[in-house]
Amino acid sequence: MANRTTKTSKMSTTSPGQSLKIGLVSISDRASTGVYQDQGIPALQDWLAAALVSPWQVETRLIADERALIEQTLIELTDQHRCDLVLTTGGTGPARRDVTPEATLAVATKEMPGFGEQMRQISLQFVPTAILSRQVAVIRESADHAALILNLPGQPKAIKETLEGLKDADGKQKVSGIFAALPYCIDLIGGPYIETNEAVCKAFRPKSAIKPA
Repeated sequence: MANRTTKTSKMSTTSPGQSLKIGLVSISDRASTGVYQDQGIPALQDWLAAALVSPWQVETRLIADERALIEQTLIELTDQHRCDLVLTTGGTGPARRDVTPEATLAVATKEMPGFGEQMRQISLQFVPTAILSRQVAVIRESADHAALILNLPGQPKAIKETLEGLKDADGKQKVSGIFAALPYCIDLIGGPYIETNEAVCKAFRPKSAIKPA
């Protein structure tokens, strides 16, 4: 089974400080063997470029639906490349080849069930088959580093909806996206302080955790 590994980097220059290291993993048998072009990683990179105003770097991986390979990739990105955040896309349905949640849980120190619950709540606004999604979120910890690993849907439209949430015609938030809680989660596990473009996604922190501009 082919394993295409790509390496890219991107950093905003709007604010100083430690860069957020992000791993993006697209999991697809057909995309990883060139049957069709991967859409998950480009969609994630575009959304992050619009949403983040803090410095960030990215490592990308395009791999097949193989549990051992997924586990190996997640460990590599968190332990070797020391990513603070790893976002996966694909492989979270009920089909036999969909093993991303199992691989994610296998490398976890602790589970963060609220992320998966909210992702399904958002998707249920659009399709009843959202209940078939099995996305999970976990923390992987070592002696001196911790990372949040989060499974996302496979389709670009669903990725955007899941991260941003839903707004009404006046732009008022109807359902919160999961990324709003993500910067504070990264704070709590010892990662860099993340600031967002509020027009895309307003990060939520308790007042005591907000740093002055």
